[in-house]
Amino acid sequence: MSAEASPLTGVLLVNTGTPAAPDAGAVRRFLRPFLSDPRVVELPRWLWLPLLNGVILPVRSPRSAANYRKVWLPGGSPLAVHSVALAAALQVELEQIAVSPQRVAAGFLYSEPRVAGALQALCAAGCTRLVVLPLYPQYSGTTTAAVYDQVGAAMRGLRSLPELLLVRDYHTDPRYLAALAASVRAHWQQHGRGEHLLMSFHGIPVSCVKRGDPYETQCRATAAALAAALGLDAASWTLSFQSRFGRARWLEPATDRTLAWLGKRGVGKLDVICPGFAVDCLETLEEIAIGGSESFRHAGGGELRYIAALNGSAEHARALAQIALRH
Repeated sequence: MSAEASPLTGVLLVNTGTPAAPDAGAVRRFLRPFLSDPRVVELPRWLWLPLLNGVILPVRSPRSAANYRKVWLPGGSPLAVHSVALAAALQVELEQIAVSPQRVAAGFLYSEPRVAGALQALCAAGCTRLVVLPLYPQYSGTTTAAVYDQVGAAMRGLRSLPELLLVRDYHTDPRYLAALAASVRAHWQQHGRGEHLLMSFHGIPVSCVKRGDPYETQCRATAAALAAALGLDAASWTLSFQSRFGRARWLEPATDRTLAWLGKRGVGKLDVICPGFAVDCLETLEEIAIGGSESFRHAGGGELRYIAALNGSAEHARALAQIALRH
């Protein structure tokens, strides 16, 4: 069969989403559907929604907007800019190595372009096969499962359904790990090797893990595999979980407390990488690179050097291309 006659495959990269602007109104419009999703906050709706709309959104939206302004890029939010750049890099990579034609798009769960719109656009363009690749290397019901929900809802609106494959996770994929390790080595080559490496993952409530969420296990597997790829012994790296929210018990050790502990130990140069974030966003740039640096110094530490996410790099695109093609 000629390449022209081959089925057109669509590859959809999915990320959480982002405010359209760094102001309180835009942040509130993003946070409302995000925090209203039962996958994200697993509390009874009668209890959670009044609290969300009456207390949390009015308080949190202005604070988050101020933090977004610290990291906002000329092209928009870092998550949106880097996700779109990654989709473009993946398109180029697939055009070079794929046998059949491919079309790549980016979609977001809680902001534009939405998952449903992106999927329907790929189908309208003639894609009869779809590979949905959530940009969450480690599976969680709070993230990847939300992608499954929205993809299923989008499919209900289509008469002619495509062949569909959803990538569940890639937390120990060799190409993903190799790209992470290469980014750390490049950082060391440019800035020198720090005294310690902290791997910070986004946290989730412990209750999610108790109900069967594999996220913690997969994060620890990613961290151990990355440490092995870098040749690190157990004393030279630490895993932690960031972005706690609410009063429930979250995964530990917590990143903020770990930074304080490392600072009190007198670590002079601390390298920090966030292997669970495919692209840089508020949680990596403001929470870690800015806020984490300040907390680390205040606790007695020296310099925190944040290692950027893989973003739209060629190494990242090559890794995701192989993951997509394998499926």
